[in-house]
Amino acid sequence: MSDDLSFYAQYTSLKLRRHPQGVLEVVMSGAGTNKSGLATADANMHRELADIWRDIDRDPDTRVALIRGEGKGFSAGGDLDLVEAMASDFDVRTRVWREARDLVYNVINCSKPIVSAMHGPAVGAGLVAGLLADISIATKTARIIDGHTRLGVAAGDHAAIVWPLLCGMAKAKYYLLLCEPVSGEEAERIGLVSLAVDESELMPKAIEVANRLAAGSQTAIRWTKYALNNWLRSAGPTFDASLALEFMGFSGPDVQEGMRSLRERRAPDFPGGSPF
Repeated sequence: MSDDLSFYAQYTSLKLRRHPQGVLEVVMSGAGTNKSGLATADANMHRELADIWRDIDRDPDTRVALIRGEGKGFSAGGDLDLVEAMASDFDVRTRVWREARDLVYNVINCSKPIVSAMHGPAVGAGLVAGLLADISIATKTARIIDGHTRLGVAAGDHAAIVWPLLCGMAKAKYYLLLCEPVSGEEAERIGLVSLAVDESELMPKAIEVANRLAAGSQTAIRWTKYALNNWLRSAGPTFDASLALEFMGFSGPDVQEGMRSLRERRAPDFPGGSPF
């Protein structure tokens, strides 16, 4: 296995490190940070998160990908400047829609197994990879949040394709409609993540799982993943509809109030009624 990372020279928001046995560590860093000091998914990171799974699939030196966040949390969600551009610019909106679609399908179709290691807040585009990973590991105190309806748009991204399958429709509706946070411990209990561990055990456990996958029969593991992910592929039309509805929401009035309330750190006051 080579330590050379020139295969990934174009990536700047994602830090990459090779481990023995063909494990590639993908760290979400990014240049932007929010007021809590967490890295945000700006336009560049959003694009890179969509693209990297195709390169991992083609990389002959990678057997397993391990994705984690840097600093205080796994992922902080979308950069509000990007959200504002999506709400005001059709071209930006269609570009990000395509990236959001590709992110989900590229994770699902990546032949290499993916392990996620989630700590702190896990929100936004990073959460897509975190929950669609083949083995998802969270700290017991991690805070998993799908914040779409709080912003004033439908829960698109990955939610409709995987939450009902993982934790059931009743729990999925409760957490997605209300934007209710889920702790890592509760996420394990309801089946939303594979494992929940103490903070000090997160990376050792993630590396252990990744090494076991890398040491196993690659054809057997990859073909098992491919077959199991047909459950997700069969939900493709549901995902496509949810993503279209999310991005239709970016042209409506609610997202404007959602953005204002987030910038002002207050509860949103969405206008009443809807023609839908």
